[in-house]
Amino acid sequence: MENRRLRSTVSLHEHAAENLLFIRDAMERASSFTAVPGWGGVVMGLAGLAAAIIAPVQHSRLAWLLTWLATAAVAVGVGLLGVLFKARNEGVPLLSRPARQFALGFVPAIFVAALLTIVLYRAGLDALLPGMWLLLYGTAVIAGGTFSIRIVPLMGVLFLFLGAVALFTAPPVPAICLGLGFGGLHVVFGVLIARKYGG
Repeated sequence: MENRRLRSTVSLHEHAAENLLFIRDAMERASSFTAVPGWGGVVMGLAGLAAAIIAPVQHSRLAWLLTWLATAAVAVGVGLLGVLFKARNEGVPLLSRPARQFALGFVPAIFVAALLTIVLYRAGLDALLPGMWLLLYGTAVIAGGTFSIRIVPLMGVLFLFLGAVALFTAPPVPAICLGLGFGGLHVVFGVLIARKYGG
């Protein structure tokens, strides 16, 4: 009798522990990655606006490309710092399931953009770079943004729109689209995120 009661108690505890793990897992899956940096996005946008002014007056293809690549490097650094600060302030673990899902959605399109940048530049198809960058960045933002706050995928859709315009128009429209996307959209959505979702 005593053994049966003990087995029943142990079984009940095991069942409760399994239920708690299931609930925790479901809550983690249902939650979204909220550490998207608003003010970091604004700084990224200001860097993009600066590049949109500086790059077109460069005297060579390489200088134009290096201007945008340097800006991208600055933006990545600012974005990562923004995520780290916001995650720390909000108590969001960077290795949580939503954070991993955001990264897994975001990174592949950026990797493809980096490879295509090399290929298109070497082929002398620089005119396609603005459209390709905007389209793939928009794809990355939408894919990662599905695990984030609602406003993020909307920004990605607008990047796709600008990328499509840039891809099928002649200069100076692609350069303007780059400035509107990597500059304007980051600033506008950065302010919206900062005000509505805390920094």
